[in-house]
Amino acid sequence: MRRQTQPSGINPAGSSRLRLDPLSLPLCFSARDVRADGGVRQVEIHRERVVLRRRIAGMRMAVNVRVSDFIGIGLRGIDGEAQMLALIHRDPSLTIPLGISADREELDAASAMWSEIFGLPQLPEEKRREPAARRRRRNVISKRRPRFLVRRRAGDTARELSVHRGEREIIARN
Repeated sequence: MRRQTQPSGINPAGSSRLRLDPLSLPLCFSARDVRADGGVRQVEIHRERVVLRRRIAGMRMAVNVRVSDFIGIGLRGIDGEAQMLALIHRDPSLTIPLGISADREELDAASAMWSEIFGLPQLPEEKRREPAARRRRRNVISKRRPRFLVRRRAGDTARELSVHRGEREIIARN
């Protein structure tokens, strides 16, 4: 049986203000997930790993991610003056919210504590950027040769094979 942990933090994750305490690990809380059934996922944060539990199309799944796989601790703007302190991953769907507040000093102090506990760098605040343009799927290279033939070296049919005549051959006969 799995060890049960109590939800921690001042306010639950569904409220407008979230603040998790890094000194009371392991933590277990609910966070918003637009792709999950019910729009909610369960997050467990331990010192070495983060476990995300959610249900998609009726199928339960648990994603276990090492803390060392995360990029760092960073601030993300939400709306107006509120900002979110998050454990940032390369895959945006694996980013974990750690705190939401409008007080910048409080978020900076919390960021330093989370960074020290996990041994991850503090990332600069990310500006909203336009996503990169999609690459074209059909390009010139795809029309040359099939992939399995690219690995093979093409034969040289222009050159005639050499034939040796008038020489003694050694043939093994039974």
